[in-house]
Amino acid sequence: MSVILSGAAAVLGWIGRQGTRAVAALVVIGIAVPWVGAVLKPFVAESIFVLLCISFLRVDADALKGYLRRPGLVIAATAWTSLAVPLMVGTVCLAVGLDRKSPDLYLALMLQAIASPMMAAPAIAALMGLDATLVLASLVASTALIPFTAALFAELFIGPALTVSSMALGLKLAAMLAGSVIVGFTLRRIAGVAAIERQAERINGFNVLVLFVFVAALMESVAGRFLAAPLLALGVTALAFFMFFLVLGLTTLLFAFAGANRALALGFMASQRNTGLMVAAVSSALPELAWLYFGLAQFPIYLSPQLLGPLVRRIAPAGTGRA
Repeated sequence: MSVILSGAAAVLGWIGRQGTRAVAALVVIGIAVPWVGAVLKPFVAESIFVLLCISFLRVDADALKGYLRRPGLVIAATAWTSLAVPLMVGTVCLAVGLDRKSPDLYLALMLQAIASPMMAAPAIAALMGLDATLVLASLVASTALIPFTAALFAELFIGPALTVSSMALGLKLAAMLAGSVIVGFTLRRIAGVAAIERQAERINGFNVLVLFVFVAALMESVAGRFLAAPLLALGVTALAFFMFFLVLGLTTLLFAFAGANRALALGFMASQRNTGLMVAAVSSALPELAWLYFGLAQFPIYLSPQLLGPLVRRIAPAGTGRA
């Protein structure tokens, strides 16, 4: 038994040392073996919960208290990602007439903009060496607002074509966050900070494995759609990358006053949108083009840590990313 545990720990440590390369590999594996995504799809919600538990397990309590004592940056980041981003995207889409030219794509873009940041963002930020505590604090605040902001912007930009159950979504998110806080901080108290820091590489490796559940489920049908309509798929992929880097760039510039590491951390968080939660709140079936966009939008999310790696290494001192 000890040999098995030692081997598993060694494998987790090796995966953890791969860092952003491992995150990028998830996308490739998810596309190459779609049957794995079909098997893992029922466990997406559980994987998100585990990622949040790990984030709270590794949270830097002193840094988090500092952000709570001086909440200005968190409030500003929350207002930007929860209010300004969907308002900006909706206004531009209406100005160019996307709602008339391509209603399905307009619906997908609006659902993406309305969504709160992805719950895996703190875990990926930690792997990248960014300020994951700031990401986690802003994520929690943004997620707490999503029942209200989702209903507001859905009514403002989408109208009766979309039904969002704010009450059900709010209760589900509140339960998930409260549960992950309890589990994460309980495990932190039991294990101790020193032990958690010693196991950093193995925890990173476990993070990657849990992320794979989420990624594989979303990428299940991407390969088939590329084969069926390659030009459409390439165009939608280009749009997904454009939206990702647009939000990332604008956010980083906006929060440059907070320092390069924090600004890039907030930019990375704001550019990752939890479309899965929004899809779950839609009572009617989504059009095929919207599904295609949501799947292809995972490319920039999971490949950008590798693409941004050289930049992060220049601005983030070693150890900064410990959440």
